[in-house]
Amino acid sequence: MSDWSEGGSGQAPLPYPFYIDIVTKRYFDGVDNKNLDKVLNCFTPDAVLTEVTSNTVHEGREAIRAMFVKLFADFEQIWHGNFVHTADPETNAICSQFTVLITPDGADQLRYENCNRFYLKDRLFHRVYVYMSGDSLLKEGDA
Repeated sequence: MSDWSEGGSGQAPLPYPFYIDIVTKRYFDGVDNKNLDKVLNCFTPDAVLTEVTSNTVHEGREAIRAMFVKLFADFEQIWHGNFVHTADPETNAICSQFTVLITPDGADQLRYENCNRFYLKDRLFHRVYVYMSGDSLLKEGDA
């Protein structure tokens, strides 16, 4: 729909558990297991992912793909957990706070306490805002 806006009117609410499932069992499980297809299947083709702390914007699924290819190459281990979710089906959005344990290739593990805001359209992520407690790990990839 052309009048879509983040949390705007005209949203089709989904069951509360759907939001928890797409964030944890699909998206973050895909990230933690470096399953690129599983991750990308959570996004609309024209999705935008913004890492707000550094104002890094990845526009479209291909830019998001390139970002994850780089992330997966740069870090040998990734884990997300300790989730606290607040879903709002009426606005088709979910806010998730979580811990990230991530190990750069050949370096010591880093710990982040992050928060993501996901806005859905047609049952997929359409706008994602990532707030990181440290330096941005979501660099632009070589698209």
